[in-house]
Amino acid sequence: MSHHLVLLDPSTPATAWAPFAGVRPLSELRAGVWKVRERWEAALDLEAIAVVAAHAAGFHEGFEPPCLSVTPASGPLIAASSTFAPTGAPIVIAPGTKRLTHGGDTVAWVVDDAAGWLGPSAEGAAQEIDGLPLRGTFDLVAALDRFLAPDCLGFSAGPVDPVPAGSIILGDPGLVFSRGASVEPGVVFDTRGGAVVLERGAEVRHGARLEGPLYVGERSRILGGHARVSVFGPRCTINGEVTNTVVLGYANKSHDGFLGHSVVGHWVNLGAGTTTSNLKNTYGTIGLEVAGERIATGRQFLGSLIGDHAKTAIGTLLSTGTVIGAGANVFGAVQPPRFVPPFAWGAGGAERLTEEGFLKVAERVMPRREVPWTAERRAALQATYRRLAL
Repeated sequence: MSHHLVLLDPSTPATAWAPFAGVRPLSELRAGVWKVRERWEAALDLEAIAVVAAHAAGFHEGFEPPCLSVTPASGPLIAASSTFAPTGAPIVIAPGTKRLTHGGDTVAWVVDDAAGWLGPSAEGAAQEIDGLPLRGTFDLVAALDRFLAPDCLGFSAGPVDPVPAGSIILGDPGLVFSRGASVEPGVVFDTRGGAVVLERGAEVRHGARLEGPLYVGERSRILGGHARVSVFGPRCTINGEVTNTVVLGYANKSHDGFLGHSVVGHWVNLGAGTTTSNLKNTYGTIGLEVAGERIATGRQFLGSLIGDHAKTAIGTLLSTGTVIGAGANVFGAVQPPRFVPPFAWGAGGAERLTEEGFLKVAERVMPRREVPWTAERRAALQATYRRLAL
C-alpha cells in the first residue's frame, strides 16, 4: 500500500519555537543539513504532499509542498510530527502498524485506505523509530551534534571534485566534498572532526578556515574567517568566526564578529561586528525570555535565535539566549534586550516597522539574491506581518 506523507505542525506552537512560530512551518527548519520535512521524506521514501501549519497560513517560498490549515481526511497517509527529526535512515513500516513512536511518544500516525484521519491518537500498534525530539528552536543547535557529521559524510556517495589546488588539508583530504564550488588557493580544510561539503556554486575566499563537519549550501560565499560545525543554507554570505550555528538561507554576515550556537533565519542581515555570547559567565544553563515567558533550554551553550528578515546594526552585542523576532530592525543600543519583538524598529521594541515599510525592504532585498519578488511572496509576508505585529 502506498501512503501519502503529510507533515503536522502543532496547531499553536509553543513559545519555545520563537522566532519562527507564526512565520514558517516548523517542518521547513533545518535539523542538521536537512529540513525536518526532508528527513521524514528520506526515512519513509515518500515525498510530502502537504504541510499542515495553521500558524503559518499563507506561507510561500516556492520550495515547499502546499501549506494547509487542515489535515487531509482520507487515507492512505502518514501524518508525521514536525517536532521530531528522524535520522533519515530507512523506516520499513511493519504490517498493522498505526503509530511510529520514539521513547514511547507518538511521532507519526499511519492511516490506511479503510480509515479516515481522526486526529492524533495514542491507540493502535506502535513501531519504535530513532531520531531527535525537538522541544523548540534551540534544539536545532542540538541537532547539529546529532546529525551534522553523518549528514556530511553521506555526500561521499555522490560525485565530488578533486581537492582544490593550493588548499591546505589537515586530516583526510578524501573528506573534502566539493561539488562544483570555487575555492581560492590558501583555504584551510580541517577534516579531523568530520567532512566539509561545498555545494554547487559555492565560493570560498583565500584565508578562510573550514573545519568539519561543515555544510556550505548552493551559491553561498565564505569570505574569510573560521567556520566550524555549522550549516549554511543556499545563498548565504559568511565571514568572521562561526561555530555550531544553523543559517537557514539567504542571510548575510559579511563582516567580522562571533556567531556561535545560534539559529539564523532567512534574509537576516547582521551588521559589521555583530557578536553573540554563547556562554554565561557562571557557566550555568541558559534560559530564554520571550514576551514575558521564561523558557528553560537545559543548554550550557546557546547564542541567539534570529527570525526571518531581522537586521542588526554595526557593533551589536547579543547576550546569551537573545531572541530577535521576524522583521525586527535592531539599532540604537549596543546591547539590546534579550527579547526583541517582531518588526521592532530600534532596540527598545516600543516602535514597530510599518507593514508597508517591511514589505518595501523585502522587495529591495530579495532581488539581491536573484529571488523574484512575486505577488505570492508579497501576500505571504503580508500575512506574516498581520499575524505578528501586535
